[in-house]
This record gives sequence, C-alpha cells and structure tokens, in this order.
Amino acid sequence: MERIQKLISHAGAASRREAERMILAGRVSINGQVVTELGVQANETDEIAIDGVVIGKQPAKLYFLLNKPKGYLCTVKDDRGRKTVIDLLPEVKEYIYPIGRLDYDTEGLLLLTNDGALMNGLLHPRYEVNKTYLAKVKGQVMPESLEQLRTGVRLEDGLTAPAEVRLMEYNDKAGWSKVKLIIHEGRNRQVRRMFAAIGHEVVSLKRTGFAGLKLAGVSRGRYRELTGDEVAMLNHIAGKPGKENG
Repeated sequence: MERIQKLISHAGAASRREAERMILAGRVSINGQVVTELGVQANETDEIAIDGVVIGKQPAKLYFLLNKPKGYLCTVKDDRGRKTVIDLLPEVKEYIYPIGRLDYDTEGLLLLTNDGALMNGLLHPRYEVNKTYLAKVKGQVMPESLEQLRTGVRLEDGLTAPAEVRLMEYNDKAGWSKVKLIIHEGRNRQVRRMFAAIGHEVVSLKRTGFAGLKLAGVSRGRYRELTGDEVAMLNHIAGKPGKENG
C-alpha cells in the first residue's frame, strides 16, 4: 500500500505536490469514491481517477533537458496565466513536470520528466546531487568572501553546506565579478541569498550543470530528450536500480 499522492506521481499524472493539491480539492477518487485526505492509501490494483479520468498504470517514461530562459515559471500551470516552462515544449503532449525549480529570473539547465520516482530521488538531500551555477554579481568578490562560501554562510534557515567556488572573471571597469558555484542543497533562492550574505547582489544567474549533465548543444529556450545512458546515470545518482528510458 502507498499513499495515493505517491501513486499518482509514479504514474506520471502529476507531481506529488500537485497531487496533494488535487486530493485536498476533491478531484481524486479511488474506485469511484472521492478522497480528500492526504493520508489515504491504495495499491496498484485500485482504480485511481483525477477529475473522473482514470490514470494509467505504467506510462512511457519521458526525460528532457531544457535550457530555460528568464521569464518562465518552473511549474506546469499558472493560475495567473503567466508563461511556464511547459510552454517551451509544445511538441510534448504527455504530462511532464520540472525536477526542482529555477527562479523566474534564473536561466539554465532544467530537467523535466513524468518519472516521479526519479524526480524524488534527485531532489532528496540524501544523494547530494550537484548543481553548478554561474553568477554575475556586483562588486569585486574578494578571496575571503569566496572562502566564506566554501565553508558555509549563515542564512535565516541555517548554515549552508560547503560549496565549491571559483572566481571566473572580474571586470574592474564595469564593477562586476563572475563566480562559478557548485552546491548540492536546494533551498529557495539559495544562490542569491548566499551572495547577499557576503555583500554581493546577483545581477544574473545561470545553472550550467545538474547531476552530471551540461547545457552543451542546447541553446536558450530549446530542449532535447535525454539518452538512455544519461537516464541510467540519473537513476544511479538517485539511488534507483536499473535503467528506465521509456
């Protein structure tokens, strides 16, 4: 037996968080009975429906790498009608959702899938999945400030884990620095808050790597499907046995 939101996520019908919202809204039923509590459990032989439509048991797994531009929300739908990352994959008709989030004003590498188990594994703190960012910040970032990032900075939600940091460029005339930062945590707006904590405002931020994947060959606003070997690598990183590539 599993919680119903987990079964919905594994079936690729919605992310677990979205499934929870659907349950609370009374949109989900088990064997014809509407459920509105998050603790309800079911098994794979039960008929689970969303808005009266029975979800599939084992949909083909899909995996995409997107180079997200600024100005897009990392969600499937927005109640205010704003653009979402799903709008950038119009050819994909199946239900997919982003693995984690990039801020509205942050660009770069984002994975999308309908594989809930893989998503949950990649986002679980246990596996410490690396995320690489290139930040352009105001001012000159001094060696002692870089060392603060390496050892951890105090934020309102606690001390950050040690980061890998390298100063890539300093433009004295324009007054900005470019810094490469590798972290494995996934707190809200973490990179921007880390730089604010050492006195530097982020001008632009781009994620260039995630879980061993890079942006090479994917221009801004475009996407590609992951290869079988890449999916196998992600499954290994996320603690999933075997290789699932649909």
